Amino acid sequence: MTSQNKPAALQGIKIVDWTIWQFGPIASTMLGDLGADVIKIESLDGDPGRTVFRAGGVDRSLPGGRTSYFEAIQRNKRSIALDLKKQEGVDVVLKMVEDADVFIQNFRKGVAERLGLSYEVLREINPKLIYASGSGYGPKGPDAEMPALDSAAQARSGLMYATGPDGSDPYPIQGVVGDQIGGITLGWGILAALMARSIHGIGQQVDASHLGSAIWLQGLAVGMGQLTLDRPPSEINNSYHSPRDAAFNPLANYYKCKNDRWIMLANFQADRYWADFARALGIEELIDEPRFHDMDARGENRGELIAILDKKFSEKTYEQWAEILASSGDFIFSPVQRLSELKDDPQVIANGYIADVDHPTLGPVKLADHPLRYSETPHSIRTVAPELGEHTEEILLEMGYDWDAIASLQEKGVIL
Repeated sequence: MTSQNKPAALQGIKIVDWTIWQFGPIASTMLGDLGADVIKIESLDGDPGRTVFRAGGVDRSLPGGRTSYFEAIQRNKRSIALDLKKQEGVDVVLKMVEDADVFIQNFRKGVAERLGLSYEVLREINPKLIYASGSGYGPKGPDAEMPALDSAAQARSGLMYATGPDGSDPYPIQGVVGDQIGGITLGWGILAALMARSIHGIGQQVDASHLGSAIWLQGLAVGMGQLTLDRPPSEINNSYHSPRDAAFNPLANYYKCKNDRWIMLANFQADRYWADFARALGIEELIDEPRFHDMDARGENRGELIAILDKKFSEKTYEQWAEILASSGDFIFSPVQRLSELKDDPQVIANGYIADVDHPTLGPVKLADHPLRYSETPHSIRTVAPELGEHTEEILLEMGYDWDAIASLQEKGVIL
């Protein structure tokens, strides 16, 4: 039970997690947040994410030989370290799967098959097992066996060209979002398969790919683009210096305020807002100005209007403009924040979107929390990322191994 004495949504679900890096681990972490018992299988030298001490040239190491990369995405799991190149190690996994609900892996196609851990093998042991795979490019096609990581996903899916005007150089989105959306999608697929098993009594294989997930992340843009192939591929053309300067709707754009903070406007029904907006900014003389009186006119003359709005917003701080807009109409706007500011955002704090966690080694730390809220089956961060093989003996004892058998596995180098 959670601290609120309510059951977690996936309490009683056992997940065997044979994943590395970020794509697969994110899926199992989200399910672990919901109460699932997640057993993380690692090689004897550990998930490669444990050795990411420098990312993008920045030192991301933590005290005690830990790394922020691993700590950020591997909570609510128990670690067992196995040498799967030895049959005895594979046998442990096969036994583990007997009463498991979900098996997750994100190795390139062919790895699980070579080790005897394919879906075909595991479903013979447990017909109702959900076998979830995180792949690079999907289970079929000429590139099904190719490896992929975040940057490859962003490149192949078109995401790198979504960051600037049409014709500009490609640029990757920071934050490893290709891996992150892949993991979220895989977790969603596992939940759907668990529901199908509950309704229909069947196990099945689920595949979420980098490519498919990153395409779905851009689903609206992909769909609209395919439906209007005879029109420009982007709403922003490369005759403008930046996407901001090119905004067809200046009321859905971002502007720098007096204190160098930016304000984002998101008033897409611009004609509804225009008159009240102009009054709030003290430019009411422009309400009926032919260049700006409706959406099309403002779009055609956006360069002039954006220049006017640039000057107006530079006259006051973001806080002053926020107060003015909030009291002058039902405008949609937001501060443009950096990641470092999120922990101090009162809305983030009120909803607990960044969790305070008492880490046994690092002390009080903050982590991005589970993004959903449930009234009756609350999520929780119960444990931090495990040490390599921390729970090996505990898990083996639960599976029915005695101490002699465990000692034998240690002598053979199957476990740490």
